[in-house]
Amino acid sequence: MYGPILSPAWHAIVDITGQLLGSAYLIGSESAHLNDIYDEESKHLEPWTDSPGEVSTYDWRDFLGNPKYQRAYLDFFEDELVLNGYNWKKVLEQYLLQGKEPLINNLISGLGHPLIHLAYAYELSSREIAMEALSMAASSYDHLHKYLDDPSYTKPPPNKTQSPLEILSRLQQDTRFDGLFAHQGSVDLALLFGKHEAEVLEYWNAWRIADPTKEFQASQKAALALLVASHKPGGKKLYDFFIVHILTTSHAVRILLPLLPAKFHVPLVRQWWLLTLVVYILQLRPAIDLSSVTDYNRDGKDWAWVDRQAVAQSKHSLDSHYVKALRAMKTADETWGPEGHFWLNAAVRFAAEFDGWGGFASGASRDAHL
Repeated sequence: MYGPILSPAWHAIVDITGQLLGSAYLIGSESAHLNDIYDEESKHLEPWTDSPGEVSTYDWRDFLGNPKYQRAYLDFFEDELVLNGYNWKKVLEQYLLQGKEPLINNLISGLGHPLIHLAYAYELSSREIAMEALSMAASSYDHLHKYLDDPSYTKPPPNKTQSPLEILSRLQQDTRFDGLFAHQGSVDLALLFGKHEAEVLEYWNAWRIADPTKEFQASQKAALALLVASHKPGGKKLYDFFIVHILTTSHAVRILLPLLPAKFHVPLVRQWWLLTLVVYILQLRPAIDLSSVTDYNRDGKDWAWVDRQAVAQSKHSLDSHYVKALRAMKTADETWGPEGHFWLNAAVRFAAEFDGWGGFASGASRDAHL
């Protein structure tokens, strides 16, 4: 660990080196490329600063949501790991899943990086990444947990559907959100929920999950469509930095669902859906054109070509979010089948067009939003 897990902003995650190294390793990167990744990512890390105090088993929830305590949380969870004989899954069960308001109900804080980090902990069987994920979740804890913890927010809406894309289409045309934000890249959740909490929850409750497997497949398609099919062909080659997290958090949910107790399955998916709606609104609800993916001409490019862009033959192969996005697309294809080459078309188009990240507020950049 060479730098803090979180910076003070709602969306700013600093140390995601483990996520990029994990993605590249699982795709098939060689050791030299992994070393290059580590060297590049370490340039962005900031020095650790001491927390104002320690946390203990008696008061650890008292400091939830306070990024100043991120070092204290990591020290605390690592101590708990030792006390539990390095059984990291036991520590996760105790601190993530238990209690009246379990920490798992707020993994979408910090733009979903606690959720992503936790998935990599399981994929790589890494106790270090697992403790970092707990520390992320504790340090970035925010008000969004109440929508999962308090059942009164779950209400039957007038227009239920099993299609996330249909809901996003309705939301895109909903004039009630027009003019709320002047530009993309705002992270003003207080403004969004202060003025439009009822409307956000209306859309959140509109997704009817009757067949969890089928509907989760639909949600992964929606996540991919949001990133690629909302990007205009021939326009700027900067893809939306915030929206890519909808895809990578969806991948994380897919990894975690078979590993968690059944009672957390639907809440975890609905938690992801809430993040999706929030990010979509904050990014000014771009229109989604599925034909830009379904009709895309790959010119013979296949998954082997995509893999090469992720690990070797692209100037972006050291970009953590670029690599994670490509891997999420490939894993979706492996999970659900080609579906008319939808996943492959999207991956090839993304890799071929990508030339950096956009979607930020004026004057901001990726480095300010890591």
